[in-house]
Amino acid sequence: MFGCQKMAAFFLRRASTAELQTFYPIRPECQEDVLKTRFKLRAGKTLSSRRWQAAFSQDGHLDIEKVLRRIQRGGVHPSIKGEVWEFLLGCYDPNSSFEERNILRQRRREQYYEWKAECQKKVPIIGSGKFITTPIVTDDGQPIEESSIGNMSSNGVASTSSLNSDKKVTQWKLILHQIGLDVVRTDRALVFYESEANLAKLWDVLAVYAWVDNDISYVQGMNDICSPMVILLDDEADSFWCFERAMRRLRENFRCSSSSIGVQTQLGTLSQIVKAINPKLHQHLEDLDGGEYLFAFRMLMVLFRREFSFIDALYLWELMWAMEYNPTIFSSYEAAKAGTRSSTASEVDDRLLKQCGKFERKNVKTGSRDQHSTLAVFLVASVLEAKNKKLLKEAKGLDDVVQILGDTTGNLDAKKACNEALKIHKKYLSKSKKTSNPI
Repeated sequence: MFGCQKMAAFFLRRASTAELQTFYPIRPECQEDVLKTRFKLRAGKTLSSRRWQAAFSQDGHLDIEKVLRRIQRGGVHPSIKGEVWEFLLGCYDPNSSFEERNILRQRRREQYYEWKAECQKKVPIIGSGKFITTPIVTDDGQPIEESSIGNMSSNGVASTSSLNSDKKVTQWKLILHQIGLDVVRTDRALVFYESEANLAKLWDVLAVYAWVDNDISYVQGMNDICSPMVILLDDEADSFWCFERAMRRLRENFRCSSSSIGVQTQLGTLSQIVKAINPKLHQHLEDLDGGEYLFAFRMLMVLFRREFSFIDALYLWELMWAMEYNPTIFSSYEAAKAGTRSSTASEVDDRLLKQCGKFERKNVKTGSRDQHSTLAVFLVASVLEAKNKKLLKEAKGLDDVVQILGDTTGNLDAKKACNEALKIHKKYLSKSKKTSNPI
C-alpha cells in the first residue's frame, strides 16, 4: 500500500512538472542548460483558478486575507498568475468592485497608449513589432545616418530625423539601443522569446517606461523584472502597469550615480542584520574586506532571478509579495500620484492587520518602518546564515565568498528560504528591541 502511495506521488509530481512546462516551454536546445525547477503545483495549497474565482464576492470585492493565506502556502497557479500579481503589486484595491476595476483598467490602458504614441512620434519603430540594438543618435543628439544602422533603417528608425536639442529626448534615445541589447539577452531559453513580436513587446514597455520615468529612466536589470509581466499579461498596457507597480518597490535599487550604486542602502541594512544576528560571520566578512556586502549586489538588484529557475523565481516573487502585502498599498500609490496623503501601514487597524502578509504584519505590530529592510534583504541574510560554517571555514578572500554563494544557484528552495528569512526577521527585531530598550 505504501509503495502505491509513493508511486502515485511520483506520477503527480511528473504531471505537475509537465503542466508547468506547458505554460513556460523551454526551447529544446536549452533544456540541458536551464536550472532545475523545484516548484510543484500542490492541490489544496497552490492558489487555483477555482479558489481564486471563489474569493470574489458577487460585485467583485476580493477576500485578500484568504488569497494571501493560500499563496503563502503554495504559490499561484500559472493560469491566473498575472491577474493575481496585479493585486499583490497594488495595481488594484481588493475592496473595489468589478466595475470600478474595469473603469480603472481602461483609463490606464488609454494613458499607456497615449504615452506610447508620444514615443512613437519621436522613434517610429516603437509599436512596429520590431526593435533596435544599435544607436540611433550621437551623444549630442545628432541622428546617425541611415547607413550606420543597417537594415533596421527601413523600419522607421532613421526617420527620427532632425536634431532635437531637448536633453530629455536625447538621453532617452541614447538608451533605446541598450534596452534592445538587454532584451535579446532576456530569458533566452523560453520559447516565448523566439518570437520577435514578443521581444518587441518587452522593448516597447521598457522604452515607454524609460520615457515617463524622468528620474530613473532605464537601467540594466529592469528587463529581468519586466519580462515575467510581459509573459503573464496579454495586454501590453497591463504589463506596463504591473511593471510600473513593481518598480515602485524596486526603483531605488536602480538609482546609480558615479559615487554610489542603487542597492547600497539595502547592502548597508544587510550588514546591520548580519552583525546583529551573527557577529562572528560579520566580523569574518569584514576581515576579508567584504563588510560592504557587494557580493550580494546581484541578488538584491534583480530579486534572485539568477539564483532560481524562471518558474521558481516567479514563485519566490509571489511568496515575497504576499508576505510583504499591506492592504493600504493601492491607496498609498494612488495618493502619491495625486500628491495627497494616504493612511500608512502604522495606521492599519486590527481588521486590516489580518489582511497583511506575515512579514508586513510583524513590521506593523512592532512599528518597524524601515523601507530598506525588505524581505529580500532578510532572504540574503538567510542564505549567508545557511552557508555560515562553510564561509567561516573555507572563505579566505572575497573570491571564495562569491564562489560559495554561487553554489546556491539552482539549489535554493523558495519557500524554505522565505521561511528562514522570516525567522531571521523575527530574531533581528527582537535583538533590535533589546538594544534600543536595555534593562
